[in-house]
Amino acid sequence: MNNKQDFTERLLKWNKNKNNRSMPWKGEKDPYKIWVSEIILQQTRVEQGLIYYEKFIGKFPTIYHLTRAKEKKIFKLWEGLGYYSRCKNMIETAKRIVKRYNGTFPSSYDEIIKLKGIGPYTASAIASFAFNLPYAVVDGNVERVLARYFGIKKPTDTTEGKKFYTALAQTLLDKKQPGIYNQAIMDFGATVCKPQNPICSDCSLRKKCVSFKKRWTGILPVKTKSIERKNRWFYYFVVETNEGGVYIGKRTNEDIWKNLYEFVLWETGRSITAKKIQLSDFLDQFFKGTKFTIKEVSEIYKQQLTHQTIQGQFIQVLVYPPFPALKEYILIKKNKLKDYPLPKLINAYLQNQV
Repeated sequence: MNNKQDFTERLLKWNKNKNNRSMPWKGEKDPYKIWVSEIILQQTRVEQGLIYYEKFIGKFPTIYHLTRAKEKKIFKLWEGLGYYSRCKNMIETAKRIVKRYNGTFPSSYDEIIKLKGIGPYTASAIASFAFNLPYAVVDGNVERVLARYFGIKKPTDTTEGKKFYTALAQTLLDKKQPGIYNQAIMDFGATVCKPQNPICSDCSLRKKCVSFKKRWTGILPVKTKSIERKNRWFYYFVVETNEGGVYIGKRTNEDIWKNLYEFVLWETGRSITAKKIQLSDFLDQFFKGTKFTIKEVSEIYKQQLTHQTIQGQFIQVLVYPPFPALKEYILIKKNKLKDYPLPKLINAYLQNQV
């Protein structure tokens, strides 16, 4: 295996002389702000995460501001980021830090990693950036850089592989400046040793990079598992009243969009026509004994998630009192919909209704 010390020295030299990647949290020492940035960036592109980070810190500059806010407002600010369990865990963890640590973020890796929603990567990032503790971060960027530079064909998505890359990353870490080293290797993976079209021609590490010499760049890192994708069909009944009200319910089950609000949902296992929607048993049972009129059936909307594709259609229904609303739904004024956190799919539909 290539000289490890040489790798670290070359990486830090690149960081000092060539790394001009600018982000608002770089050089940040406040563990709260580092934590917020890392949670937002999980499963999120940096370009999108930047906008949300600045909005989030602007609204909740300290952990106390976050714990005092209503959950609905926090989720509304998170709206569009996806993976809403991150937001829920953040709220719970903030309350725990205020209650158990008097609002002061714990300063040891062992305490940080016990917090909900914080795994080894995030704990290492907070520990090294905020407290200068010697813990190496290991994410997709880091695994890719190490696999290519050292010519490692061990899969990154196996238990054995993850242990191997974590151990290797730890041996390469500059113990005197772990935060600078960690930021450097992540920036290098994001800007030079990119997943597609890496900039090998301008790479300061290519002289001893095994993948560059053996033309393995396109095949490393190795992954064994393919993502299984599925299709889902959501048919939303936008149940409205003559007085300008609409029924919405909060998603509480362990599924996508938990804690967000939605219209009356009928999920089917397949695509169905507008005519069949209007003749469905669901429609008869839900509106049984109630006079209603179907005003409109929308076009098909689509939202692509990491592991699934959601195809949705909206059926606008006008109901006439009395309507025995189901207990899990609430009746609000239509102009108040903007105050509730909603899935991107529903927002796309609403934007076309203006």
